[in-house]
Order: sequence, then C-alpha cells, then structure tokens
Amino acid sequence: MTVKIQIDIARYSKLISPKNTGHNEEKEEKLLERCPPGHEGTKVVDKPATIIDVSGTIIAWYLPDALTETTQKEIRAATDLLGPSLEKSVKADGNWRYNQEWFKQGSENVGSTPGCINLSPAWFQQGHENLSDPEVSASLKGPSSENILKAIARPAAIASAALRVMHPQQYFAGLRALSHLGDKAVSKELPQMPETLQYWASVFNSLSIISNRETPNHRDHLLIPECFDILTTVGNYSNARMSMPSLQLEFRIVRHGVDGGEGDRIAWAWYMRDSVHIYAGVPSCGWAMVEGHILSTV
Repeated sequence: MTVKIQIDIARYSKLISPKNTGHNEEKEEKLLERCPPGHEGTKVVDKPATIIDVSGTIIAWYLPDALTETTQKEIRAATDLLGPSLEKSVKADGNWRYNQEWFKQGSENVGSTPGCINLSPAWFQQGHENLSDPEVSASLKGPSSENILKAIARPAAIASAALRVMHPQQYFAGLRALSHLGDKAVSKELPQMPETLQYWASVFNSLSIISNRETPNHRDHLLIPECFDILTTVGNYSNARMSMPSLQLEFRIVRHGVDGGEGDRIAWAWYMRDSVHIYAGVPSCGWAMVEGHILSTV
C-alpha cells in the first residue's frame, strides 16, 4: 500500500541543523508544528508499504517478512561470530549507542550477545571526517576479518539488490564510491583496505550490527539525507516497534527509534556515510521519486 503524507521531505531536511540529534523534545514539537504530516495522531503501518511525500519523493519502504528463514539464520550466525566484539562494545556510561542501560540479554540468557559494532572498509573516526584518510573499521582488522566478511556476504548482496529496486541512483552512486575508494586505497597504500574491499559484498559503505538494544528517538546526522538506509531485523521477539515521530508513523516489526520488545532481537543497519562519498569524489544521487520509478507503473 501507499501512505501519503503532506511533508515536503527535501525542504524538511533543510530545516534540520547537523547538530540536531533528535533528542530535544521541545524542538521536535516545534518542528512537528511547522511541518505536520497531515494526519491526526500516530498512524500504525503493519502491511507492506511505501511512504511518499507531497512532491512524489519516496521517503521509506516497509517490507515485513521479506527475509527467508535461510537468510535469517545467516544473519544470526554472522552476529554470533561477532559475539566477542559485541560484548566489548557495551560501556558503563557515555554515548547511548553503547551505554549498558539500553541493552538487555536475549531470551533466557541464551540469545545473541548484546552490543553494537560498526563494520566498514572505510571508516572515519568521529571528528576526523575528510581531515585524514579513512581506515578499515576496528572489527575488521583482526585475524577473523575474512571469515566475518564472508559470513555477511549473502545478506549484504540481498540488501544491495533491494536498493537497486528502491533507489537505482543511490545504488550506482554506492558502486562508484567503492570503486573510487579501491583506487585510492591502492595508490595511497592504505593498510588492509584493498583486501577488505575485495570481500566487501555491499554497495553500502557501512554496517551497524545491533543486538538486543532499545533505541531512543534520534537522527543520524553523518548520513546522506536523500539516501535510504536498509534496516533488517531478525529474532524470536514480539511487540517490537519502530517509530518515526517526525512523520507520526509507527511500524510494527527522519527521526526514529525502536522500543524494547520481548525476546531476542538483532538489527543490521546498512547505510552510506556522506564523508566516504565526499572522500571518493562521488556527488549526491538525489532523492528517489515515484515518477519514472517502477512504482509509477503498478
């Protein structure tokens, strides 16, 4: 189904400062008053859907039950392989993404190890974007890196194939960025990057693996506004939901969050960091539009 909202997402994105993390509820209320989505209250989406704005821009896709049992098992197995890294990622305090208060153990303490790690063939440390060369992310620098890359390869290819349909311009921008990145990695002799790119099977340049964490409403300001992320979730959970309060939408499983469901939950978030595309010299791909898209013919 199609869910149409009254926001112009391109103009909306220009109103948001890069420093706006989405945590200030007072500012969010004012932004909602200025850019209301056009429906009263929170609309719950529980069927496959595309979310479209007033200009015909595709804001989001919602595809429940899209992953086969085989793919879900592969995601679980790869996540288990990264258990030691996930365990080390949880901290006693600090940033909410790694703060122990937001994590919980899975079902009967036998589920996936709680934690959050980032995998990337080209990762800039925070505050160093485009001030230095990127590096292979820490979780891919160890002796198990090749095994990890092989374990995530098929889910990576599936997410890439989905993006080819959802936003073809973004898909090809991602391919160009990785190609240019490979050339730079060789010419600058960047440690481990050529070998990592050889096994990196996604057009996205980053993957966050999140296990058994509740997520507050937030914005990811280091990403590209007009690009899609792909969030996949697996596990034996119930009652988990993803909310987009800026659009007054809630998805049963912009600014988004995931409430704490019951059971064991793994989320993989594929995304493109703008700093990597800038480093690779790849221009913006633009927004995904209904006009000219396969959606306009069905």
